[in-house]
Order: sequence, then structure tokens, then C-alpha cells
Amino acid sequence: MTDSESAANSSAPSEADLSKVVGAMFAAWLVPGAGHFMLGKRGRGVSFFLLVLAAVLTGFLLHGNLYRVLPDQPLTILATLGSMGMGAPYFFLRFYLGYQGDLTSVGYEYGTAFLLTAGLMNLLLVMDAWDIARGRKE
Repeated sequence: MTDSESAANSSAPSEADLSKVVGAMFAAWLVPGAGHFMLGKRGRGVSFFLLVLAAVLTGFLLHGNLYRVLPDQPLTILATLGSMGMGAPYFFLRFYLGYQGDLTSVGYEYGTAFLLTAGLMNLLLVMDAWDIARGRKE
């Protein structure tokens, strides 16, 4: 075996490493900050949880739009996926509370921006947890 082949084999993730990465990513998506918490970055995990939750609550209190797919409006697919990035809070708001937002509310546009930002921010945190779990970042 050549040096390059042995280096490639040694850098290949084991099944245990792969399950750790997938578990951290799923936890990070489902509950904001949970992936970091699982990976031993407890302070970051709690901070990220509070940050995303603050964005969700602000959007909720401003009666912003929680995106869902609308017929004949293909961009709502992307917006819905972005909003779903917040994980469990999206499904709690959408299905448990039946939340949709209030178009007549003064804070509707700002609230929509906060809700979408919470989802996109959490997706970035999922990618950060992935980097930490793979050992690419401390």
C-alpha cells in the first residue's frame, strides 16, 4: 500500500464517527444548540439555543409569517425550508399552536424576518456542529 492510500484510509470516518456526526447534526437541527451541547461545547450550545429561541419568540410576538408552501408560488418552497431549519420550534408553532402570523399586524414584516432568520441561523449551527464533530474545528 502506498503512503497516499494509507493516508486516505486513515482519514476515512469509522461507523462510530459517522453516527456521532449524524447524531450531532440531527440534534442540532431538532433543538437549536443541542448538537454543540452533545459535542461538549455546553456554553456555546446554551448560547445558541437562547439566541435562536429569542429570534423565534421575537418573530412570534411580532406576528410574523411562518412560511408554508403555497400553490403557484415556488419561492415559498425555499422560504418554508429555511423556516423549517429552526427544527422543533417550527413544528411546535405550525402544528401544535396552528400559528400562521397576522398580515394586518404592524410588526408582520419584521416578525417574518426574525422567524426566517431563526431557521437559517440554526441551519448554520447544524453545519458548525458538523465541522466540530468531524474534527475540522474546535
